[in-house]
Amino acid sequence: MDRLEQYILDNTKPEEALLHRLERETYLRVINPRMISGHLQGKLLEMLVRMMRPRRILEIGTFTGYSALSLARGLDEGAFIDTIEVDDELEDIAAKYFAESEYGSRIRHHIGSALEVVPRLGEVYDMVFIDGDKREYPDYYRMLMDGGYVRSGSVMLADNILWYGKVAEPIARNDRHTEAIVEFNRMVREDERVDNVIVPIRDGINLIRVK
Repeated sequence: MDRLEQYILDNTKPEEALLHRLERETYLRVINPRMISGHLQGKLLEMLVRMMRPRRILEIGTFTGYSALSLARGLDEGAFIDTIEVDDELEDIAAKYFAESEYGSRIRHHIGSALEVVPRLGEVYDMVFIDGDKREYPDYYRMLMDGGYVRSGSVMLADNILWYGKVAEPIARNDRHTEAIVEFNRMVREDERVDNVIVPIRDGINLIRVK
């Protein structure tokens, strides 16, 4: 961690103890633990929820539950999150921390492909946090926009949108992750139904508002 990043963390409100334990357990037990949102991004998600006050949030990609808990902390009473994770091996960790959290009752945890689960839920969401399989980002976007799961005023946040800088370099052969993220960013930029800005926090967030 460089000095500037440490300064940013030192001058951001401290991490909740439960989230700190979750991050530590993720790094001890899970492959690719850097996929966790972490304190800075988690606090940003919480603050956006507090400011926007969504009633229904969709999260695509629960991982071990850090971002879902961060989003849940900002919700008003009676609001909820549907969070979807395709990897059932991660379910126990997330479920354990959801059960321990005072905000866990606001989280509805689903296991399966988001492309199959979202149509079954049949909800319209005020906010969507996309952090699932990068190769499916264009499919998530088509599903949400064309399927009626977001409305005018809904906000979508797509994580890892800079993909470690690879989006700005020639794409390697068979690099489906980078190809999909580049396609997603192009789709958003060219879609007259939305406004967007890419925010270069951590690995980049594409902040999208439906007109």
